[in-house]
Amino acid sequence: MKEKLYTIPLNDAVNAGDECPFCHIERNIEQDLMDYVLGSAASYMESDTRDMTDRAGFCREHITKMYNYGNTLGNAWILKTHYRKVINEMNEVFKKYSPAKISFKDKLSKDTEAKNPVAKWTRERDKSCYICNEFAKTYDRYMDTFFILFKDDEEFRKKVLEGKGFCLHHFGDLLEYGEIHLSDKQKQEYYPKLFELMRTNMERVFEDISWLIEKFEYQNKDADWKNSRDAVGRGMQKLRGSYPQDPPYTMKK
Repeated sequence: MKEKLYTIPLNDAVNAGDECPFCHIERNIEQDLMDYVLGSAASYMESDTRDMTDRAGFCREHITKMYNYGNTLGNAWILKTHYRKVINEMNEVFKKYSPAKISFKDKLSKDTEAKNPVAKWTRERDKSCYICNEFAKTYDRYMDTFFILFKDDEEFRKKVLEGKGFCLHHFGDLLEYGEIHLSDKQKQEYYPKLFELMRTNMERVFEDISWLIEKFEYQNKDADWKNSRDAVGRGMQKLRGSYPQDPPYTMKK
């Protein structure tokens, strides 16, 4: 299949040879979003951008990454207007609060969040994140594109099936999207190949981790490290996704 503009990032991710091409894509999109929100283009100074970030807020993971990004003034502006919105919302929720009767059954099950509107509001805020929301919109399109290429582009499919597989997190997403994009016949053909791909590469990472441990034994001090030097970071990535071994992504000077 002839490469098109929308297929380039997926081909680049597969060609990168990482433990998971979708981790590669996720990192690139997330960094682009960080640059958009806090970078030198100063989107945080635009009222429409801050209106979106004020409404959505940021999850625990991304607010930490924003701090590590290094733009103190940008973060301060975002926090200032976001705080004003949160305080206004909080005051409204406080006004509406009244103690609810909790049944003995609710106490036993600890199902009390719905009974307390303030607690419910805080939980809803926990689940909301501008960067996560924007990423989800783009991620959907990449998953759709993956299956277009996987079904119709023999070269792409071959590279995927000869690659390092996926992290478990993105592999689960892949199978869920596959239920929509693949026919029953295609599932019978492709799923066993994907399962074997994952089995082979999980075993490969396991062996790398095992050898890393062996390398700390005195009798192996002069032995070749093989592929074990970065096995812990890759092993963590394979289980949960992302790049634990990456340094914080910071603002370009």
